[in-house]
Amino acid sequence: MGIINDSEKIKGLRKQIFITGYKGGMAHFASCFSCLEMIYALYEKGLLNYNPQNAKWEDRDRFILSKGHAGLALYSVLMDVGLITKEMFASYLQSDSLIGGEPCMRDCEWIEASTGSLGHGLSLGVGMAMALKADKKMSKVIVMLGDGECQEGSIWEAAIMASAMKLDNLVVILDNNKVQKMDLVKNTIGVPLWKKKWESFGWKTYETDGHDIDAFVCTMNEIKKEINKEINEEIKHDSSLESVDKPKIVIANTIKGKGVSIMENNPNWHFKIPGKKELKYFKEELGVMDEELL
Repeated sequence: MGIINDSEKIKGLRKQIFITGYKGGMAHFASCFSCLEMIYALYEKGLLNYNPQNAKWEDRDRFILSKGHAGLALYSVLMDVGLITKEMFASYLQSDSLIGGEPCMRDCEWIEASTGSLGHGLSLGVGMAMALKADKKMSKVIVMLGDGECQEGSIWEAAIMASAMKLDNLVVILDNNKVQKMDLVKNTIGVPLWKKKWESFGWKTYETDGHDIDAFVCTMNEIKKEINKEINEEIKHDSSLESVDKPKIVIANTIKGKGVSIMENNPNWHFKIPGKKELKYFKEELGVMDEELL
């Protein structure tokens, strides 16, 4: 058997997410599919520092999926790297379910924050980043936001605080798929101009293709090196919460529903299970067999 490449693994994970969500009777497939490559890269490309034998290792990096409705994407990657079992993943919304639609700390020790109510993840990340600085830890905090989620006022309160506290150990990944629950983001709030907005709040911005794993890894590794350098300088000069640089955001351009043509860039698929006519697209494009949906 040959080595499975990243694109094959991602397609396999999309397939598993679909089968599991379809059997559960409800899921946010489109939101999961827009951010899957990035979560995969965090856990499988050395971007996130964690100990597979100890979920609460003190020196770990923290990852918060603030757009919690994409929880199946996170759980699928946790399964792929062996942090949760296939049985746990497959139990989604079954009679003896071990996981739900959003990440929950009660259900899984690998979840850093229970999310799902949009707009809270960044505030939690700010608190964690401040605590890590106070403890002089080298760890970083990564928070994934949705672009539609950025309409929540609490996001900008947290963004102001992160900048004021100079939290250079805090990284936001913005899943910029340009679609929200009922419409395109630009039709709701106008063209967002995310780079200018975040820079005006005191953040250092980066931009990449969220579906290009190599490009995403390159961007995150650049940030990782910068953070390590900055934290080392802070510890060396014993500056406590004073930091030499800014919090960082990666504006990751993505396609909502990536991988299934009928879903791509279509607001109607924010939260939907396909009917009989629509199901053929998922089966053909994800390689799903009839018996796998029983």
